Amino acid sequence: MSTFEQAGQRRTPTTPLRTTRPGSDGEHLVQQRLGTTERADRFYAEQVLDRLNPLMREFVARQEMFFLATADRHGECDNTFRAGPPGFLHVLDDMTLAYPEYRGNGVHASLGNIEENPHVGVLMVDFLRDRIGLHVNGRAAVVADEDMRRAHATLAIDPVPGRRARVWVVITVEEAYIHCAKHIPHLQRVPARGSGRSWGTDDVKRKGGDFFGAAAEAPERGPFLPPPRANAASWRAEAERVLARAVRHDPGTGTGARAATGSAAGAQSFSGWFSRSTPA
Repeated sequence: MSTFEQAGQRRTPTTPLRTTRPGSDGEHLVQQRLGTTERADRFYAEQVLDRLNPLMREFVARQEMFFLATADRHGECDNTFRAGPPGFLHVLDDMTLAYPEYRGNGVHASLGNIEENPHVGVLMVDFLRDRIGLHVNGRAAVVADEDMRRAHATLAIDPVPGRRARVWVVITVEEAYIHCAKHIPHLQRVPARGSGRSWGTDDVKRKGGDFFGAAAEAPERGPFLPPPRANAASWRAEAERVLARAVRHDPGTGTGARAATGSAAGAQSFSGWFSRSTPA
């Protein structure tokens, strides 16, 4: 008997039945291949939530850093680090997180990916006290600082200039689950050296200089050609064409003359690069 079947036997009349198995098709396939489906089902049933429970919200509110995974519309990935004072990752409610984007190197890789593909993965790890981690997966949106403050009037303005929000990233939670302690090292906080962190600085030395020697090798690589300007209208047009082809070839949306002509009844407007289907 599977873990989900066992859970079904234990449920009370008022307990909702979970009909959608968490995780991707790929991870389910690998679980079958490696014989870990039962272990995975137990983890899904016991640990994977679709919102932040009170203990998770308390954990998030005291974190000073997290790792952020994003990908562009082609699936090319980026992983980055965000840090701030405790509480800089705001818990707006049990379904919503938000954090300010500080002044950085001007590349905006994460924000650019979110513009194309809203799916993000957040990993918080407490190395100092509890030696535990929390994963939060969801959909992100970039919000202007003034719009964010109109919607959430209680947000404080950070007194440190380098920690002023340029924009905000608001994350709607889809999955939240534990990262177990067994491989997390226990670290200790040490006194800050010098003046501490240099929030928002452009001082090359204080930013770490050319630590990996990449800038010293730049003349050998040659300059970049000026890139074409990003064009949101062309992205949207490309997405509309992709969706139109999907509608024409999807048996569930109709075929033949109606699908081929793209009638108003069969048309589908662009609502993001990726969407998660919801079982009927």
